[in-house]
Amino acid sequence: MTDDEWVAPFAFDEEVVLEGPEAPENPPEPALVVLGRFQPFHLGHANLVEAAFAYAEKASLACRIVIGSANKPESLDNPWTWQEREVMIRGWLDANYSGKSVDIVAVPDINDPPNWVSHAEQYHGGPGVLFTSDGPTTTLYCDAGWEVVESPLQARESWEGWRIRSTLKMLSTVSEQDAALSVMLETIPNAVASILLDEGWLKRLAFLGRPFEPVG
Repeated sequence: MTDDEWVAPFAFDEEVVLEGPEAPENPPEPALVVLGRFQPFHLGHANLVEAAFAYAEKASLACRIVIGSANKPESLDNPWTWQEREVMIRGWLDANYSGKSVDIVAVPDINDPPNWVSHAEQYHGGPGVLFTSDGPTTTLYCDAGWEVVESPLQARESWEGWRIRSTLKMLSTVSEQDAALSVMLETIPNAVASILLDEGWLKRLAFLGRPFEPVG
């Protein structure tokens, strides 16, 4: 499995993990689920969520955005905490869907693919409808009895998460924010790019020191 950015929105590996968020005492009601790592929330994610909103409205379903890999330690592949990723998503929602009520939940990873969906259901509820562009995720959820709606991929190569993070790492040492913003807006929504710059979350990439690997 790989990551949200069109290869799985969660990970199954032997990497050291941190303590993640606890599951609620009672799982939420079933909804239309959009699952991703959102490292960072980019234009591909924005298009996917917008398509999910349109589908959910026609189907009279609530839409729930689910942040995966909520217990991964800081690395170049996972630069931002799940709380920071929620801030990015909320910023984009406020800029584009002001007043729209959207649940956002975070799910820690486990190294157990056959039990991933039952684990995630404790956090995001289910079975409901999964809205996704990822083949392996589709298989897991279909096998668990979920209805799955597959959305076509758009600009896959440009919006691969590892490529975007690689560009952001190069921009992390650029002192001229307007120049950095101009490049960021090619792949990241304006609201999210502004948060990364204003909060100083872009600069941390300069100190995460190994080369990127194409992990999705």
